Amino acid sequence: MNITLAAPRATASALPAPSPRPRLRGITAETVFVGRSLRHSLRDGESLLMAIMLPVMLMLMFTWVFGGAIDPSGAYVDYVVPGIILTCAGFGASSTAVYVANDMRTGIIDRFRTMPLRSGAVLTGHVVASVLRNLIATAIVIGVGVLVGFRPSANGWEWLALAGLIALYILAITYLFAAIGLAAGSPEGANGYGFVLLFLPYLSSAFVPVVSMPEWLQPVAANQPITPIVETIRGLLTDAPLQGEAWWAIGWCLAILLVAALWGAWLFRRKAARR
Repeated sequence: MNITLAAPRATASALPAPSPRPRLRGITAETVFVGRSLRHSLRDGESLLMAIMLPVMLMLMFTWVFGGAIDPSGAYVDYVVPGIILTCAGFGASSTAVYVANDMRTGIIDRFRTMPLRSGAVLTGHVVASVLRNLIATAIVIGVGVLVGFRPSANGWEWLALAGLIALYILAITYLFAAIGLAAGSPEGANGYGFVLLFLPYLSSAFVPVVSMPEWLQPVAANQPITPIVETIRGLLTDAPLQGEAWWAIGWCLAILLVAALWGAWLFRRKAARR
């Protein structure tokens, strides 16, 4: 009797180990997350609309309702537009805190961690998308200001410097709001914490001169970050005298950006490690 021996089956140890997926190179991951954040912004039309409409309504209110009492000559619109620009940037950037907090709560970060991409790409996507949104909103606000009587006297180089300063400010506060979104326990909490920062322009020279405030409040208003930034924007737009405010404005923006980026990176690693 002939007996045929079957060939031995390959054991699991003999199978080649699956090769790990290569990490995405360049800024591919960041580009994907920027597109994701922009699509979310377009779908959240109410937040996008309010980020533009609320500063516009504030400008119309300060110009047409309070402007005559503050400056009967009608030139108050030239004074208030720089403050409205920063207010617009703050309202637009505050939504980043809610988006980041929502990502942390829904568990989508756990899925992203299983992919071969840099963990910081998620935050980068939120921040870059916010900067793009807010630059567009700022242009709209300036356009509405021109319609209600604002007449900037900036030349080409001053417009470029203005765009750079506004972009740097938006980048800094957006990273700060992203860190707040990571620190908050819920999107609702992130919205509440971020709302506190939106009051800073009202405690600066954005809407009234510092010298018109009570004496005990003047040191606070003069030495907070918003005042040199708004004075620099006002000087670039209207040829108002600049006495070193530009360096203070850039310094404050860089300091906020550095602290917020480091704080956000630490919070992201800490919270993602717990999941």
